[in-house]
Amino acid sequence: MDLKLSGRSALITGASQGIGEGLAEAFAEEGVNLHLTARKADDLARIRDSLAARHGVSVTIHPLDLTAPGAGEQLAEQVGEIDILVNNAGAIPSGNLWDVDEAAWRTGFDLKVMGYVNLCRLFYARMKARGGGVIINNIGNGGEIPDPNYIAGTSGNACLMAFTRALGGASLDDNIRVVGVNPGPVNTTRIYNMLKKRAKTLLGDEAKYTELEKTYPLSRPAHIREITDLILFLASDRSGYTTGTIFTVDGGIASRRSII
Repeated sequence: MDLKLSGRSALITGASQGIGEGLAEAFAEEGVNLHLTARKADDLARIRDSLAARHGVSVTIHPLDLTAPGAGEQLAEQVGEIDILVNNAGAIPSGNLWDVDEAAWRTGFDLKVMGYVNLCRLFYARMKARGGGVIINNIGNGGEIPDPNYIAGTSGNACLMAFTRALGGASLDDNIRVVGVNPGPVNTTRIYNMLKKRAKTLLGDEAKYTELEKTYPLSRPAHIREITDLILFLASDRSGYTTGTIFTVDGGIASRRSII
């Protein structure tokens, strides 16, 4: 299927690892010129050099801490006009109400929740002025499952789900589509760190994380491409009537009403 994305431009946040790095690879394969941002300059430079050499696309990196005052505005000025914004930066810590202190709540919300909100505000206005665009918020299925042991994350993700629906509900009036994707567990370092933490709490030994992994559908997390390929489709004109909604990719976990 030709998604007809070649020659378009995209900004991907949190692009130095995990799903963000996978998104950079997937969009570059489709011929999309990229702006990549994250805190880790060395990792961004490695990804830039690899993608530019293998796919012949333009890759510009923006090493930034998006929680710093004025960072969003700085990024928007550096990037200029884009066709696609993929909000992906941020991981809100796991744990119950007492495991996650106020500082950790605020740090997680500042980067992920307010980070998404601020970049949507900045780039929506630019997209509207130039005639349209696509915003995709990579959120997480924790927003659908009120888990007391992921209380900060489930609260933040639920906020972003409501925000995405609210913004995307009328955005086609401006020829802009706003959609969300809720991955469940994905084959990244982060999910294995979470599994080990849960295994230590529940089973007394983090080495038993594989026992928890076996409870996932197909006894595994999702592959990164199972997430990024959906986001590619949503970014394309083949999904041109899709806005104000959330797509969950978690093997049915949310429908089972269990985070593990």
